[in-house]
Amino acid sequence: MAFWLAPQRSGQSSSYIQRFDPRFWTVNFPRPMMASVITPAPDAIQVDCEFYNQGDLAGLIWECEDTLDHPLLAYETSRDFSHTSLSFHWQSSGIMPLDQANGPTLTIEGRDASGTARTWYIRLWNYASGTPTNAQITLPFSDLGSGWVLPGEAVHPADIDRMFISLVSPDYAGGSNAPLPARQNGRVTITGINCDGHNAMLEIGNVLVPPHGERMATAYDDAYNQTPARLVRNIIGLGYRDEVVHYLGMSHYPALTSTGIGSVEVAQPAKLSEPAEHWHNAFFGECKTADLEVIASLSYELFDAYAPSDWKQRAHDGEPALTGWVPPSTLLSPANTVAMTWLHKIATDFTALLESAAQPVRFQIGEPWWWVTPAGKPCLYDTASTTEFGGDPAVISDMRAPMDAAQTALLDQAGVVLGQSTLDLADAVRNAANNGAEILLLAFTPTILDPQMPELYRANLPLEWAYPAFDRLQLEDYDWLTAGADAARRSAYDFVDTRLAYPIADQDYLSGFVLLAEDAEAYWQRIDAALDEAAARGVERRFVWALPQVARDGYTRLPPQKEDNMLAFDDVLYPLPLGRSVAVSPEFSTSVAVTASGHERRNSLWSDARIHFDVGPGVRSEEELSELIGFFRARRGAARGFRVTDPFDFSSNEMSKQPTATDQVIGIADGLVSDFQLIKTYGDTEEPQLRRITRPKPASIVVSIDGQETQDWELGEAGVISFDAAPSAGAEIRAGFLFDVPARFAEDRIDVSGINFEAGEAPSVPLVEIREGE
Repeated sequence: MAFWLAPQRSGQSSSYIQRFDPRFWTVNFPRPMMASVITPAPDAIQVDCEFYNQGDLAGLIWECEDTLDHPLLAYETSRDFSHTSLSFHWQSSGIMPLDQANGPTLTIEGRDASGTARTWYIRLWNYASGTPTNAQITLPFSDLGSGWVLPGEAVHPADIDRMFISLVSPDYAGGSNAPLPARQNGRVTITGINCDGHNAMLEIGNVLVPPHGERMATAYDDAYNQTPARLVRNIIGLGYRDEVVHYLGMSHYPALTSTGIGSVEVAQPAKLSEPAEHWHNAFFGECKTADLEVIASLSYELFDAYAPSDWKQRAHDGEPALTGWVPPSTLLSPANTVAMTWLHKIATDFTALLESAAQPVRFQIGEPWWWVTPAGKPCLYDTASTTEFGGDPAVISDMRAPMDAAQTALLDQAGVVLGQSTLDLADAVRNAANNGAEILLLAFTPTILDPQMPELYRANLPLEWAYPAFDRLQLEDYDWLTAGADAARRSAYDFVDTRLAYPIADQDYLSGFVLLAEDAEAYWQRIDAALDEAAARGVERRFVWALPQVARDGYTRLPPQKEDNMLAFDDVLYPLPLGRSVAVSPEFSTSVAVTASGHERRNSLWSDARIHFDVGPGVRSEEELSELIGFFRARRGAARGFRVTDPFDFSSNEMSKQPTATDQVIGIADGLVSDFQLIKTYGDTEEPQLRRITRPKPASIVVSIDGQETQDWELGEAGVISFDAAPSAGAEIRAGFLFDVPARFAEDRIDVSGINFEAGEAPSVPLVEIREGE
């Protein structure tokens, strides 16, 4: 299926919003505090804050440049606030009041009239009428003064980058990381938001991509600072429907408890932070309104700084399980009863939120596993696990090393513990749900089935997960996918199917993701193709992971066409033999600019030639003419493609010799990639002309690796050679083959005169090569 990386909106549908539309405000704050912003009404914002330290400060932010929405849905960048006013009603509780020294302050960042970067601080109380916690505020941007008292220094309103309102607790002490006596919660409700004046409206993308059959995945840790309404608008606008996998994250949902200066841990018993609770209640409700069912995903991963020390998985030498994120997260030990009880309570709290929003309870256990450190050390040796494994378990210092019987037995035992832990979590959700629950399990195959750690599956793909332990099995393999390790991906599907035996109808696939923007061009192409591949395997529910990267890179999945280009091809050979009387014309496209001095500048527009044939001269009899006309009608003129054998160039060995296994270099292996496109090279210069071969004759293909012929491959679509396992890095892959040219009739009519044909005049029947593949 086609996709597009949209860099910006260019002619697509747009509309207008009022500047300061509540949906597009964000919040920001330092750890460990928590804040969220939701839109309880079309003209209202609710900000909830949870303060732990005296220096905690949250900002309610309006950005003039929209960097969070998909480019086709973003609002315009407009930095001119001249002759514009913002008015709203302010109510607060648990927040420093408006009239205090550290009360809510509007910070404006921009440039003055000379273009010099400036920051202005506007005391909101100076523009308020009412009480310090219940006031009407009007901000005339062309008449704003900064400072404690008015008139103050005038704000330059014509070149503003962003503005934010600071929110602190009543016990605020700037710069202090000393803990507050107890966790404090505050709320600001801003209603009746109205923008008037010369620059009060903003153009905004109003694209509505038709549904394309895919679903979306997102995560709270990526979206905690945005309003739920904004996220759902992007999901629906980009054509995603039916379901959303929502990863609850590992760092923003739990309530915390101070354990000393600069130190906090998750609260016990488990509790959701109030900002996260209000945000998720709103998100689940927005999804319900949009007919999206939420699959709430909870993992065993927790922000390392918030995890109690004895909850963490550990290697044999005491090293804790730490992920590669900065700062890192850790993995909770499935053998630790206290940690698992905490996780069960979190799961049941989210179950209650789903039900309160009239959502069906659909719950994903996300990537549960025993962690392995970068040095290969499995984290099976925390105190609770060591006790569970008999007190003196076999030591595994490197999962990449050969295993003895005691070590594999330990891995099997670890798998049992992990399996039972996930089943217990599933039961906790089912028992908490009033109307039943669907439980899904997500497994990440590149880690579980890492070929360098061939025994790891015993611990991380336990038989306790086998069908029908869970309602659905979900798989993701983005490390392999983006690296092009297709043989590993295919092998993993087979292994998981054999070990867990989930019917394909009960499997889902998550495709993605693109961590770095510079990889977007290459990675999204593979991600999009993987969605098609999953559909071809019979996987009906496919999710794109994840929304932040989709929006950042402008990934746009396009709806299916009535007939795919590859389907508009009949894999049949043109029925008449082509003699040497047939005209064959390779064609390039080159722009030539001749300068006034007579010199030329040439630009080659095509990397490969396109061949034209005239097969009319090959028709030798009325019977052949009748066969030609029948073949033409069956192809519906130019509508459908077919194979043609070029009588002058049809072999990998020079032009027409018998192919050998070393004719053409089709790739140099990197140890990951297992699929190689058949190509034919013309010329022996430093930049030879490369021709993609998409219609080889299957029986003619011979393949070699470093000169040794091999049979460990299959022919895929469009001339792709797929090895059973990726060849070793540095190996030279060669192939020999005979091939046809994909072509179509160049015109929708054939002109034949019976008298002229009898007189020996051949009809003109032009064909043109079809471009296939990339």
